[in-house]
Amino acid sequence: MLKAKDVMTKNVVTIKADILLKDAIRILVGKGISGVPVVDDSGKVTGILSEKDIMNYMFSGNLSTTVVSEAMTKNVVSMTSDTDLDKVALLISEKKFRRVPVIDNGKLVGIISRRDIIRSLLS
Repeated sequence: MLKAKDVMTKNVVTIKADILLKDAIRILVGKGISGVPVVDDSGKVTGILSEKDIMNYMFSGNLSTTVVSEAMTKNVVSMTSDTDLDKVALLISEKKFRRVPVIDNGKLVGIISRRDIIRSLLS
């Protein structure tokens, strides 16, 4: 049985909660990704910012003066690197997530997206 660590992306793009939302949008667009974990100075995940969060926020605030912490999802669901891949896939499917951070001992070690799971089917 494949585990999260077998298919996760290990070099995860992250952002800080205090950067401007417009700068976070530039990072998402520039990297071609649809969401990014938000971490503090110690590397602990404090939130996740997705395209959905941005779309939900854009009608209620000013994107040029808003910081990420105002728009991000704060209740982050995560998995450990030893979680069975079928459990990760089920969570992503049931919750309609596009990605799930992988956290071991309080530290971000990777991220699994729908695409990572689908790619694993080819192996």
